[in-house]
Amino acid sequence: MIELYTFATPNGRKISIALEEFELAYEVYPIHIGRDEQFAPEFLEISPNNKIPAIRDGETGRTMMESGAILIYLAETHDRFWGDDRYVTLEWLMLQMGGIGPMLGQAHHFLHFNPGKVPYAEDRYATEAKRLYQVLDTRLAKGEYLSGSYSIADMATWPWISRYEWQGIDWANYPNLKRWYLTIADREAVQRGYDVPEFTTSIPRPSD
Repeated sequence: MIELYTFATPNGRKISIALEEFELAYEVYPIHIGRDEQFAPEFLEISPNNKIPAIRDGETGRTMMESGAILIYLAETHDRFWGDDRYVTLEWLMLQMGGIGPMLGQAHHFLHFNPGKVPYAEDRYATEAKRLYQVLDTRLAKGEYLSGSYSIADMATWPWISRYEWQGIDWANYPNLKRWYLTIADREAVQRGYDVPEFTTSIPRPSD
């Protein structure tokens, strides 16, 4: 049994989706970041950076923090979801960790939560969001998924794209990414993992 410490954010959903996809038994421990529960001393023992998600693997006794590291751990432990090429999968996983997550997170902060306060920042992160969407769209013109077949790179990236409504995106400009997004949204494991630790909203679906 894996213990999952998480909250309903894109980073949190990466791991609940992955655990569903890997068909692993897990128990959920919600960490409500709006109540600063991530700073509790007992959570610090599991996640020294005070960030969700984190896991404890009951079979190995290992604790893991950082969503990218957890995904690699799951893929290596169970030898699944490496896509068609392990290193290509890692490339796109690292792009999510170093670019898509941080930049779209800033877009959420300035475009969704604090609009009209810092025009320079709004323009900067809206522009970068569109650039990253174009990078993904161009890649997905070459294949169904980021690394040929479905992989941990897709699991990492999809939850951030599911917040497209916060990012000012016009889907007409990204047909390949839209196809990929909807294909993954239809996966039953993704639908189950999206509602962890609890249902908040239905999965957003772009209109035609």
